[in-house]
Amino acid sequence: MPELPEVETVRMGLLPALEGHRFTKVELRRGDLRVVFPKDFVKRLTGRRVVRLRRRAKYLLADLDRGETLVIHLGMSGRLSIGADGHGKHDHVVMETDAPARVVFTDHRRFGLMTLVETAKIDGDSLFNGLGVEPLSSEFDAAYLTRVLKGKKTPIKSALLDQRVIAGLGNIYVCEALFRAGISPRRLAMKVKRFAALATAIKAVLRDAIKAGGSSLRDYKKADGELGYFQHHFAVYDRAGEPCPKKGCGGTVRRLVQAGRSTFYCPKCQR
Repeated sequence: MPELPEVETVRMGLLPALEGHRFTKVELRRGDLRVVFPKDFVKRLTGRRVVRLRRRAKYLLADLDRGETLVIHLGMSGRLSIGADGHGKHDHVVMETDAPARVVFTDHRRFGLMTLVETAKIDGDSLFNGLGVEPLSSEFDAAYLTRVLKGKKTPIKSALLDQRVIAGLGNIYVCEALFRAGISPRRLAMKVKRFAALATAIKAVLRDAIKAGGSSLRDYKKADGELGYFQHHFAVYDRAGEPCPKKGCGGTVRRLVQAGRSTFYCPKCQR
């Protein structure tokens, strides 16, 4: 599933085609994805102007004039492409804008989501109510982590993946951030002391990944169809059995399973 850097990369790629522009034509090829499309979806979207294109957690939000927001989640395999012909078997939504541009939503597994929500009520919507702080915001720092993780008896890896704690942070970037901070994924959250180093590492790895266009491991591509390349800079993720890249460590990257997810770390330098 695309994580925060991939969704942010897609958002930036879509800006020229969407923000400030109107949907001139919308074509819906099926009645549902993960959930049913809202009633009169095409009619409510056609002619609307995108006032602002933003991101919340792993969701893309296109705020429209007249007070509605187009909410998009890519799911496991969803992709938004600019300039695609829109005739593929799994091209489910085709949107033309006055940029001019054609934006195509493709999703062969259909785990994605596209819906309309009243903009003023979006924070209280079931999709967003209870989401944690954005990790790249000024609200996210050592003090925040100290406060929300106090007394938590779950491993720090699992705690950081909780979307009620941090919105948008996923498995790949938690592994990489914990490595950079030198913190073992096995350590209980309540026993972590180096929250300043951890907050800094999380922000840094996310920014580095966005700069690299995200990580293309399976289905993810940028809006222009190009692959991201942060996967070439992984320190530990998916590198089990390889030498630890930290100079002078001499350890070996290991894999373990936590809460059904693969965790990659160096047991020698992550304590």
